[in-house]
Amino acid sequence: MNIEEAKNSLMALQRKMAAYEHAMGLIYFDGSTGAPRKTAENRGVSLSILSEEMYRIGTSSETVELLDFLDERANELDEKQRRMVTLMLKDIREMQKIPMGEYVAYQELLVRADAIWHEAKEKSDFELFCPCLEQIFETQKRFAGYADPSKKPYDYCLNKYEEGLNMETCDAFFDKVRSGIVPLLKKISEAPQVDDSIRFGSFSEEKQRELAYYLMKTIGLDLDHVGLSTTEHPFTTSLGSHHDERITTHYFENDFVCSMYSVVHEGGHALYDTGSDDSLAYTVLDGGVSMSIHESQSRFYENIIGRSRAFCNLIFPKLRELFPDEMKGRSAEELYRAVNKVEPSLIRTEADEVTYSLHIMVRYELEKRIFAGELEVKDLPAEWNRLYKEYLGIDVPDDKHGVLQDTHWSGGMVGYFPSYALGNAYGAQFLSRMRESVDVDKCIEAGDLDAVNAWNRENIWKHGHLYTPAQLLSRVLGGAFDPQYYIDYLTAKVKDVYGV
Repeated sequence: MNIEEAKNSLMALQRKMAAYEHAMGLIYFDGSTGAPRKTAENRGVSLSILSEEMYRIGTSSETVELLDFLDERANELDEKQRRMVTLMLKDIREMQKIPMGEYVAYQELLVRADAIWHEAKEKSDFELFCPCLEQIFETQKRFAGYADPSKKPYDYCLNKYEEGLNMETCDAFFDKVRSGIVPLLKKISEAPQVDDSIRFGSFSEEKQRELAYYLMKTIGLDLDHVGLSTTEHPFTTSLGSHHDERITTHYFENDFVCSMYSVVHEGGHALYDTGSDDSLAYTVLDGGVSMSIHESQSRFYENIIGRSRAFCNLIFPKLRELFPDEMKGRSAEELYRAVNKVEPSLIRTEADEVTYSLHIMVRYELEKRIFAGELEVKDLPAEWNRLYKEYLGIDVPDDKHGVLQDTHWSGGMVGYFPSYALGNAYGAQFLSRMRESVDVDKCIEAGDLDAVNAWNRENIWKHGHLYTPAQLLSRVLGGAFDPQYYIDYLTAKVKDVYGV
């Protein structure tokens, strides 16, 4: 085999793996959106077969020999090819350490867990979900030990979603954020409360769906390549490549704001994925480099763009058109203040910007303690409720609005949650850099986000996985990451809304 043949084989291998991922993604997406309720077993069988084939392809002697051959000749590869080989070897060497039978069984477990979580949440019954969740945490611990015994198991999980992240870094970050949030909450508690009644009323699902498509177009999504569906817990998934992106939302007929911001949030994810350079399609470099960078984009569009005064002014005429009775006598300024009201709440996805990271801290503490052996899965509801009282000062009425509210654990996404808080902070610092060359407020006021999106595409989106998260941050920020930008952003927002 010569070097050119090996390069061609590398691209063919990635296209083949992308095809399997496409099929598995479609099955997962169907299960989370339109599939009949009692069909999880069928999907589990299909996914177990496909995941076994993926495992065989990824760890075969032919694949390893190809990648080793290219790795030894890295000086003959371009930057993208070298990065492809590095990422694929890293994944393969980890996968080789996990027994195939356990890997396939885990994929089947996740399919069952997703179906059981939906039922458990509907019934507000954690005991129904508990056995699956125990297996998920135990498997995560075991896989971490197989893959990298030099790391603490929870550090391994954190690193999966943000390369280089560990508990020490998370602890320091959350300490910094907490020290900035607590004084803000004290100021807000002493200020006159904000009226958010504008968001409540009777808003038909049909009209909210029309609003959703309007918002997707407004933030710059290509509706020929991005679809919208409904599900219990909103999410975004890429199917095959960045040419097929699916986002979901959940409509509440008494509150249009929930779906509105879930659409903008998931739309931010979709903008990132569809913004990858076309040359990365069907390769391991396609899509976002880490979940913290990904969440920086979703939270950027949801909050920095979507909860700005300029955006509220922009979309208010559309709200009047869709909901004339509910918006009669209302104003864009009322909307702005309502969507920026700071108030401890039960549901993370509906939390305001100031208290949001407290929701993440609860989940982080719980995961950390389970991995440390300080907490058992069966005790999660009681400890969840205790921490919500301690951190947010509220009582949790039931499991549906507490420990069962998020889908992440049912999908095996242990170690994911800190990505949201880090993403908030990354986004605030990205905004500071963006403002050096883009008049962000003017773009929003004009209803034209092309310049905003172009900046993100050039600096973040187009690179896909080409750089590590640390390398990308350094390139974009021109210096070190500093959570103080996020604290300053929140402080300014609170002063604008509450005058304190």
